[in-house]
Amino acid sequence: MSDRLAIDVEGLDKYFGKFQALNGVNLQVPRGQVHGFLGPNGAGKSTTIRVLLGLLHADAGRVRLLGGDPWRDVVELHRRLAYVPGDVSLWPSMTGGEAIDLLGSLRGGLDETRRADLVERFELDTTKRGRQYSKGNRQKVAIVAALASNVDLLILDEPTSGLDPLMEQVFQEAVAEAVARGTGVLLSSHIMSEVEALADRVSIIRDGTIVETGTLAEIRGHARNTVHVTLENVDGLESVPVLHDLEVSGSQVHATVDGDHIGEAVAALTQRGISALTIEPPSLESLFLRLYDDEPEEQQEAANGSKAGNR
Repeated sequence: MSDRLAIDVEGLDKYFGKFQALNGVNLQVPRGQVHGFLGPNGAGKSTTIRVLLGLLHADAGRVRLLGGDPWRDVVELHRRLAYVPGDVSLWPSMTGGEAIDLLGSLRGGLDETRRADLVERFELDTTKRGRQYSKGNRQKVAIVAALASNVDLLILDEPTSGLDPLMEQVFQEAVAEAVARGTGVLLSSHIMSEVEALADRVSIIRDGTIVETGTLAEIRGHARNTVHVTLENVDGLESVPVLHDLEVSGSQVHATVDGDHIGEAVAALTQRGISALTIEPPSLESLFLRLYDDEPEEQQEAANGSKAGNR
């Protein structure tokens, strides 16, 4: 494993009985970068994370975390990483401050200055006991404990679940600071804006297989732009081959266009008299939905048949 990689996974397979949950998963997370990990429920994200945390043993492939084997070196590695799940459970009678300190002691210690700063920024009352916290405040306890710890890797699985938008912004700022210190981050999130704001690279998993990986710019290059235009003449737009998903309502036209055909699309629209034009680059969410909507029909039928056979 390269010293620059916090996570290095190659050809990871995992079975539960005859069901293959992961199929040849490749995932690399460099130190000092955030890697977004996207996919719907049941796609394989949680299984991958459980393998990385040493909770499940891989059936095939190579899995290295911070130079070690997460199955054999689990105790040593957990002193060098912090994990924040999407639903945090705390000790009912322990205060939030005590929980933060305990978690920090398991990870090689806390930076006390950073701890105090994060407690203030997240507006966390550390004197309350675990049973008194709302879901959002339980998440804050785990986030503060993780980000105040002196770790080399953060594994974050829906970490801001239950936080309001202001606290989500504080979270993004704090993660960026951790990355600047050289920490590697694997971020699994359903909040697309969060991934777009933080991630250097993204991997999208579907049915246990990574179907897309790369920088946001690379991934966006495979998606279509959205065009909103007001035209004087809307006749014959159906014959313009570069316009997809065409919708016409009076003089208002909405369509999608591949990135390398934008000039051709604008030229065709200009001939019809443009009075207003907006072109929106593809969002990560639109790409994510396209990857899941574009599954070939025969694959869907095969999957449905397989599910029926397993019932």
